Amino acid sequence: MIRNDALEQLPVRGAVPALEEALAVHGTAVLCAPPGTGKTTLVPLVLAGLVGGGPARRVVVAEPRRIAARAAARRMAWLLGESVGERVGFTVRGERTVGPRTVVEVVTTGVLLQRLQRDQELPGVDVVVLDECHERHLDADTVAAFLLDVRAALRPELRLVAASATTDAAGWAELLGGAPVVAAQGVSYPVETVWAPPARPVRPPHGMRVDPAQLTHVASVVRRALAEREGDVLCFLPGVGEIARVAGRLKGVDAEVLQVHGRAPAAVQDAVLAGPGTSGRRVVLTTSVAESSLTVPGVRVVVDSGLAREPRTDHARGLSALTTVRASRAAARQRAGRAGREAPGAAYRCWDEAEEARLAPFPNPEIKVADLTAFALQVACWGDPDASGLALLDAPPAGAMAAAREVLSAVGAVDAEGRATQRGVRLSRLGLHPRLGRALLDGAREVGARRAAEVVALLSEEPPREYGDDLADAWRAARRGNDAYGARWGQEARRLASSVAGAEGDGSGSERRAGSSPGAGAGGDDAVAGLVAALAFPERLARARGAGAFLMVSGTGAEVGEGSRLRSAPWLAVAVADRPAHAASARVRLAAVVDEDTARLAAEHVRAQGEEVRWEGGDVVARRVERLGAVELSARPLRDAPLVRVHEALREGLRREGLGLLRWTRDAEGLRQRLAFLHRVLGAPWPDVSDASLSGHTDEWLEPELSRARRRADLGRIDAGQALQRLLPWAAGEAGRLEEYAPERIRVPSGSRIRVDYGGEQPVLAVKLQEMFGLARTPRVGGPAQVPVLVHLLSPAGRPAAVTADLESFWKEGYRGVRAELRGRYPKHPWPEDPMEVEATRFTKARLRG
Repeated sequence: MIRNDALEQLPVRGAVPALEEALAVHGTAVLCAPPGTGKTTLVPLVLAGLVGGGPARRVVVAEPRRIAARAAARRMAWLLGESVGERVGFTVRGERTVGPRTVVEVVTTGVLLQRLQRDQELPGVDVVVLDECHERHLDADTVAAFLLDVRAALRPELRLVAASATTDAAGWAELLGGAPVVAAQGVSYPVETVWAPPARPVRPPHGMRVDPAQLTHVASVVRRALAEREGDVLCFLPGVGEIARVAGRLKGVDAEVLQVHGRAPAAVQDAVLAGPGTSGRRVVLTTSVAESSLTVPGVRVVVDSGLAREPRTDHARGLSALTTVRASRAAARQRAGRAGREAPGAAYRCWDEAEEARLAPFPNPEIKVADLTAFALQVACWGDPDASGLALLDAPPAGAMAAAREVLSAVGAVDAEGRATQRGVRLSRLGLHPRLGRALLDGAREVGARRAAEVVALLSEEPPREYGDDLADAWRAARRGNDAYGARWGQEARRLASSVAGAEGDGSGSERRAGSSPGAGAGGDDAVAGLVAALAFPERLARARGAGAFLMVSGTGAEVGEGSRLRSAPWLAVAVADRPAHAASARVRLAAVVDEDTARLAAEHVRAQGEEVRWEGGDVVARRVERLGAVELSARPLRDAPLVRVHEALREGLRREGLGLLRWTRDAEGLRQRLAFLHRVLGAPWPDVSDASLSGHTDEWLEPELSRARRRADLGRIDAGQALQRLLPWAAGEAGRLEEYAPERIRVPSGSRIRVDYGGEQPVLAVKLQEMFGLARTPRVGGPAQVPVLVHLLSPAGRPAAVTADLESFWKEGYRGVRAELRGRYPKHPWPEDPMEVEATRFTKARLRG
């Protein structure tokens, strides 16, 4: 019997007539309704004609998460007074509950994506409701784009509703061709915000790591909320690991502590969503799955850690992972609203109020930050490899798409033009990331469908951290089936084995030895796990380089934790790794031991042989090398290397180590300094002789000397000064003025020729003071620039007595003080009162008299 009393209480009822009119006129609509209004449960029933007396239609509701799909179907069935599988059913990966009478089916967006790829017309479906589209999951964005294609080309009568829990609907309305926006008013109760920052600073999250002090603080806030407020507590945390750790910190509280997330057993999820029982208060620890998709009855208090998880991809290193970020302001509002669904409530925010303005306004759309390999395969199978013709709120980043196409090409999923191959279509229908699909199909041929499926199931949902970092050990732990993960793993492994059986290879699940991978087919867990992981992530194959350090085929360094048996492996197939902020190497989280033959088999597409001539270790190295990407497999000396490449290596050596590899005499250094001075004060045609310029233009001044060189020692025999002569402005006719503009030496009044130092900002003439008697004007260099030299006037012992660029002023003002100081120290030398009236000399008074 239909529960009309419950239906009457759903606030969305008031918006239903406008929604039906919008669909009748436009065929599309955007429904904005706050959480708890019934948009997920009442609207599909009305559109299907199950309540309200409308025409009968078949409705598909797409939810972003499995837990939400199950909950929505159960809620709708309850409203009809039926069991799930009658007129309302659901389908999620690995589970389907529908019957011959089912007219409303709730599916995940991933399931709907698969159906569209199999049959674009969606035969028999009249209405599709895309729920929680504001969350911007990649599958949901893709499904929406495909459905709009279907409406435009095949089925204009197909009705489409984009349902959102937020009021920011303009983008979706435009995307749906100017669809009307229908808003429903929710019944919300006031929610008091309680700011509850930590007493002491905590480290910000990075990677998957959350400061344990932050989790301890969240647990303390939960205890505080239980003491200060009534009702159940809903606590938001970024992931399953943090939920488990906070649960451990809540032992002994006077409440039942429950954990709700996508990996939780269905029975636990159902119990939480059914509402409070008779056992007292509840603390529900959850991830973002409960932000908007689910209603948890009995909740009056929300504790928000302020953290969330988003995907990130390091395309350069081939590493993809979730990362912990600060939740957006929109997410914080959604979370707080859960406390006001049924009565007034309170939201405890575990951060300072001043931080609120610094939060991002909305979460990042997944298409902007995620690995796009699966997306690229979907659009290739759809017939639009670059997604340029699809209606998307945000275009996929070009770099991420290019990286995705490289992966798809490597696994044989797309051809040279980016079109999906037959193998690519097969991969797209496995319900797996294309990497894992490749591992499943190719691994089944090598080790049998059952064992390949079991390892791929481990890779598709990372096992608990307590299983350890050894993939084979994790496999054995999952087989024991002593926990909820083991049960889920077994179900997924059976699904995958069934999906691959009969498709490729012998199809029987029998195991056979692969000739190119000794021991894999008939080998033990280590060999099988290693082969399958290597097929999934060939660029993460890593060769040992000592002390727990490895080098991946991608060129990224990797390190294994202390105490792990993986540290002694010669090769690893790395399944999970992350790179901490500012770290040079990735940390291996999950890997399997492999041998070189397995590595060669899995990464054959990046194996290369060739001649390498380069500057390495301070000299030219010429070798014939075989590599897997960045990993060197073998090398032997290369005799008679091509001279062109040898000279390229020598030039690289000069760029890296500097021009000091050449022979620089004092005259050569002097010439370079003189040229640098003239370039600085006169410019062209006088050449730039800086390190950067000389290293980058060796062909202009270092030939033919460089052409005769073969190794570092030959560079050391090249006279740099002689080579620099080629840079003089001969063609401009100015080369002959070098001595005039920048004389190497200047003749002083004593008759001495004193070397000028051009190494500083101003040329320096260091000369004994007595040798300058009678010279009133400072010497100048630089030709037209007329740059005065900086005269360092020295004592008879050669020590600086005075520095001046203006001799005339020095004789008038400075000389008297210098004379008084030096005549007592050097009485044998002449110190006339008037230096302009005596002959300059470099000798003592005795020598002068003689």
